[in-house]
Amino acid sequence: MFAGLILAIGCTTAAAAVAKSDKEFLSDAIKTDNSEIRLGDLATKKGGSDGVRSFAQTLIDDHRRAKDDATALATDLDVKITGIVTTEAQNEIEKLQSLSGPEFDKEFVNYMVSAHEKNISEFGEKAAEGGRPVPELAKKTLPTLQRHLQLAQSLSGH
Repeated sequence: MFAGLILAIGCTTAAAAVAKSDKEFLSDAIKTDNSEIRLGDLATKKGGSDGVRSFAQTLIDDHRRAKDDATALATDLDVKITGIVTTEAQNEIEKLQSLSGPEFDKEFVNYMVSAHEKNISEFGEKAAEGGRPVPELAKKTLPTLQRHLQLAQSLSGH
């Protein structure tokens, strides 16, 4: 009897940990979408080349759609929806504001390569959990993130 109670408590705790992890992932995903939208907006205005400005508009459009999907799920899971960007993105925005032309483009594209490599890794891990709405959202989002990485790499010459 006692062992069964301990097992039941352990299962409940594990389920709560998974749910919290999904909520944290979703909250972070929304902040990442906010970041990509803000950075993209800055690059549409300050980008020195048509390629960078076009890529920036793609980021804005795709991350607005991703944020809409994440926001719908966040509402269902009682996750606070915010307009905050990540600390890394805020630092990058501040750095990019002082740059222009080719220097802006190089910094922006390099940041996008590293940010998307990190995001693909995180989304891939979450997608591998499968079977729940948040991992399914991660799985749905992965091809877009991979396409963004390829676009950024093509602009950086990688």
